[in-house]
Amino acid sequence: MTEGCLRVGKVAPDFMATAVVDQEFKTIKLSDYRGKYVVLFFYPLDFTFICPTEINAFSDRYADFTANNAEILGVSVDSEFSHLAWIQTDRKSGGIGDLTYPLISDLKKEIATAYHVLTEDGIALRGLFIIDPQGIIQHSTINNLAVGRNIDEALRTLKAFQHVQSHPDEVCPAGWQEGDKTMIPDPAKSKIFFQELNAISVEGEDGAVAIGGNLETVEG
Repeated sequence: MTEGCLRVGKVAPDFMATAVVDQEFKTIKLSDYRGKYVVLFFYPLDFTFICPTEINAFSDRYADFTANNAEILGVSVDSEFSHLAWIQTDRKSGGIGDLTYPLISDLKKEIATAYHVLTEDGIALRGLFIIDPQGIIQHSTINNLAVGRNIDEALRTLKAFQHVQSHPDEVCPAGWQEGDKTMIPDPAKSKIFFQELNAISVEGEDGAVAIGGNLETVEG
């Protein structure tokens, strides 16, 4: 089992491996994706239960990621032959069907080891890494085996890091969504954000008030 954690802010370990792409075997390298964001996710095993829900959810949302200059790469310790057999099994039968992104074989478990997600049983935990166009890890999460990931949250986090990297004087507060206000990390300038966030102004006798920018009705 790999120990410790692969720290954000560090260069993502490069790798070269065989992947299934459009039902063909291709050799790919992480470094081939320099210039784009990469969402790299690990899952335990093919032909299991939670894994196809995640893999298909990413595939169904692939266009949302590519629209934001990001590619998706899925990895498990299965062989490329197992990946292909699973892809050639339809979803109704527990397969994953055609995918919109590469599924990588890590049979020697070198990638899972490099990213510190390999368990004592020799399978990968549900690790997810957002890697920026310079190859730097900006975000990482690792779920234990029994809980799947939220693709909306992965996309939200991707957009948040893209925003702060293109606007280096800003930071994104909790729950930030694209189009929301950001904050300037300065003792004085940040007060503008907090004042707007916590503003309360009475709008009329009907009890409607603006709380954090939203109108609510207060009883009493």
